[in-house]
Amino acid sequence: MTLDDPTAVGRRIKELRRANGLTQKEFAESLGIVQGFLSSIERGTKTPSDTLQIALCHTYGVSREWLLTGRGGKSAGEGTAPNVPVAPGGAGTPLLGRVSRRFSEGGEARDVIGQIALPGIPAGCFAIVVYGDYMAPTIRDGDLAIFAPGGNAANGAIVLVTNRWDEAILRRYREKEGEIFFSPDNAAYAPFQPDPDTRIIGTVVQVWRNVRI
Repeated sequence: MTLDDPTAVGRRIKELRRANGLTQKEFAESLGIVQGFLSSIERGTKTPSDTLQIALCHTYGVSREWLLTGRGGKSAGEGTAPNVPVAPGGAGTPLLGRVSRRFSEGGEARDVIGQIALPGIPAGCFAIVVYGDYMAPTIRDGDLAIFAPGGNAANGAIVLVTNRWDEAILRRYREKEGEIFFSPDNAAYAPFQPDPDTRIIGTVVQVWRNVRI
């Protein structure tokens, strides 16, 4: 996902704060940051980190695409995925706008934003649009990941797993010397170990990429 001009991002964050009737101090405290840093973000002199972006979207229920680019719906799940082949008549694989810890194998109807039509997708799978470069170069920003629901994973598999903000993220499942790690393929980011609330939602079985030539 391409980040908008920092001034525009800061303006949307300020708009979000005011829409919730919060002072800078109150808003900053809700996100675990200091007021001065929030002030710099709102003015566009600082950019929110990936961690802060996730916290903002989870705490206030906004779409990360809207937060960073101004496109799509403001609320999580309102946006539409770019360059996704839509299935006619509601047939096809459910495309999810958001996946939470409460996701079940039956899916959450309110999180389905469309149906996609692609060949060879196993029955019972779901699709999500990937944002960020955590799994690059294996899975890139804007790719379509197809996952099979279920809490079991083989060592080395790419899974959809919940993080501390109840957001589902893609990581590679690793077991080593009796310990479990969830690792990004991009070496710029660090792996993490599960806490008691961590849950594997499903395993990625296919990745589709729209390549312009």
